[in-house]
Formats: sequence, C-alpha cells, structure tokens
Amino acid sequence: MALSMEKIMGIQQYTLGVRTQRAEMIANNIANADTPGYKSKGLDFQQALKQAQRGSESYNLARTHEKHFNVEIKPAGQEKFRVPTQPDTGDGNTVDVQLEQNLYAQNALEYEMTMNFLDGRISGVKKALSGQ
Repeated sequence: MALSMEKIMGIQQYTLGVRTQRAEMIANNIANADTPGYKSKGLDFQQALKQAQRGSESYNLARTHEKHFNVEIKPAGQEKFRVPTQPDTGDGNTVDVQLEQNLYAQNALEYEMTMNFLDGRISGVKKALSGQ
C-alpha cells in the first residue's frame, strides 16, 4: 500500500500555506499603518484554502515576443479590502493597528496549532515505519 502526502497530511498542508499568506498580509497592514491612503486588506480564508487545494496559485500569460513583459496574474477573490472599524482620521488610511495586532496573534496561534498537528502526523508515520 502506497502512502501519499495527501492522505498523511490532509487539508493541513494547504492550511499552513494560507495561514502564512494571511500573516504576510496582516504584517503588511501593520507596516503601512501610517501610510496616507493605505487601505487595510484581509484574506478570505475559505476561498484561499479552496484555491490552494486546487493548486491554482497564479496564471502566467504567454509571451508572443521576447520584449514583452512576463505577466503573472493571481486569481481574484483572495485579497479583499477590510471594512474600516474606526472613523476616518483624514488621511484615508483604514488600518486599525490594535485589530491587526489581535488578528496577527490569532493567526500565529492557529499557525502553531497547524504545525503541531502536522508534527503529530509525521511522528505517527515515523513510528509506523520504524515498527514501534
């Protein structure tokens, strides 16, 4: 009987990638908290997870001439603008730093939980293969 990574890891292998994407987006929001006109972005986790499972990360357009730019298009729907939870401060920035920090902490805990789950799965496979 052959083992496949899909059966061993399940959905958690995709979850880890999406949580990484989410952490980068939240960190970017925090980094741009003082940038005038910056709009806070969020990630539709369920939709991003479905796209990760399908393996559709991006699309490359065919180049018909060597001087054309190499263009990569990411699928629509993953990145969304977050609805502001605070009144406009006059500079058009919609980042709520406290909210972003809380979201980052929650995502970090979920990331760690996913890593622990995967570690448990890998340990179980190692034990099974070594006959323990």
